[in-house]
Amino acid sequence: MTLPRIAIDAMGGDEGVRVMVEGAAMARRKHDKFNFLLVGDRERIERALENHPGMAGASEILHCDDVISGDEQPSKAIRRAKTTSMGLAVNAVKEGQAGAAVSAGNTGALMAMSKIALRTMPGIDRPALAALMPTLEPHDVVMLDLGANTEADARNLVQYAVMGAAYSRIVNGFEKPSVRLLNIGTEEIKGTDALRDAAALLTQACAREEGALALQFDGFVESDKINRGETHVVVTDGFSGNIALKAIEGSARFVTDLLRQAFTSSLRSKIGFLVSRPATELLKHHLDPNNHNGAVFLGLNGVVVKSHGSATAKGVAHAVNVAAKLLEDKLTQRIAQDLAELGEDALRSNGTPSAAAASSQDGATK
Repeated sequence: MTLPRIAIDAMGGDEGVRVMVEGAAMARRKHDKFNFLLVGDRERIERALENHPGMAGASEILHCDDVISGDEQPSKAIRRAKTTSMGLAVNAVKEGQAGAAVSAGNTGALMAMSKIALRTMPGIDRPALAALMPTLEPHDVVMLDLGANTEADARNLVQYAVMGAAYSRIVNGFEKPSVRLLNIGTEEIKGTDALRDAAALLTQACAREEGALALQFDGFVESDKINRGETHVVVTDGFSGNIALKAIEGSARFVTDLLRQAFTSSLRSKIGFLVSRPATELLKHHLDPNNHNGAVFLGLNGVVVKSHGSATAKGVAHAVNVAAKLLEDKLTQRIAQDLAELGEDALRSNGTPSAAAASSQDGATK
């Protein structure tokens, strides 16, 4: 079976070509039916491919030496979409030359270029940035939106829930993923009107006898429970989601740095480290962002995966693996089917606020 190839923005990220090519080569060992379109400086890519002979025959190079910088404003970056490695990688998806694009470059620029080139799917108002985060359970939790949109109304949140559940079914294999809305409390009266209305819409949609969503809505979740593994998908607006993500990442770095200081503070501590090394290595593996790398722009007419700019080759490989998995399991088609099942009527509140919203106008501050 011939699968769509994956376009790699080889110039993005902190280390650029070497790491991106090495990561793609690592990913191909797992997904050997995929080919690649490597977009970037031809000479540098060819030099990197010399270390990965198996990639040369599976790759085509699209020369481009123009790069979007990490601090470039998206509004300026999109004017150079036709001349930069990032823009050409995304355009390859638009033109059908690739099924997915992977970039470690400027997130805002990638989002802007992807929205303009690929447009949102029918039934989706705004795309969302989704990522996998580690939990205490064997599965990761899907969280969205992580920054594509600072605000979201009830309709947007319901669409995010549908997309997040489809993503979770693919990456975690859950038939009906548990979905919760991020809130400041689990009580029905808590949160904004948008959150309470979204909860009411999701409850109604999941309770239908026919055309029920392929998800289980379990109400609200607080931020300290995101990584407990009690839910499979956490839905929120991009402003709150981005803050929560960075707080979690910061806490993980704090714990690892604290352990490093503790284990090097004295000879006794160093001996203790050697004794507990298997446990600390497991912790390190669990908290390593490279093992969860690869955020996805859900809701577009094509697959675009954002790799962290500082990702190692292992992290890039994980992002490419995510793109390959989403192509293999037809993520875009799954979302379209779920939206068709949902129907427009399920997204309308008929002008009537939810019972929770009606009962408490100040719930967000309780």
